Amino acid sequence: MSDLRELYQEIVLDHNSRPRNYRALEDADRTVEGFNPLCGDQLTVYVKFENGVIEDVAFQGKGCAISRASSSLMTQAVKGKTTQEAKRIFGAFREMITKGEDADLDGVDLGDLEVLAGVADFPSRVKCASLGWHTLKSALDDEQEQVTTE
Repeated sequence: MSDLRELYQEIVLDHNSRPRNYRALEDADRTVEGFNPLCGDQLTVYVKFENGVIEDVAFQGKGCAISRASSSLMTQAVKGKTTQEAKRIFGAFREMITKGEDADLDGVDLGDLEVLAGVADFPSRVKCASLGWHTLKSALDDEQEQVTTE
């Protein structure tokens, strides 16, 4: 197994078994639910802002390892960022997991999120990896309807 695959497995398993920011955020400014009918993933994303910056972000729900790990990594990546910065990270992440090596990340450094680049090789898992992100984007856009990956 390649070093990258081993790192991918290690990080995904760690974030799945010990997801970061996995809690309800009682004083959230925005709360949006997301659902992936293909895999059964269900989650809620909570966002709290202060002066245009994501002060805190959290999620709760149930889902596959990729969905949980991606959502956990997402919360770490966007905390402390402005809405525009978070949307830019979302765009680069979506590009990476849908286009793989051909992705144009537009100069965005995805850091630990890059371990999920291999998801592009498994199109059925892209929706798992992106559910939390689409739900976050809906919260950033102040849309209150449930997000679905259908």
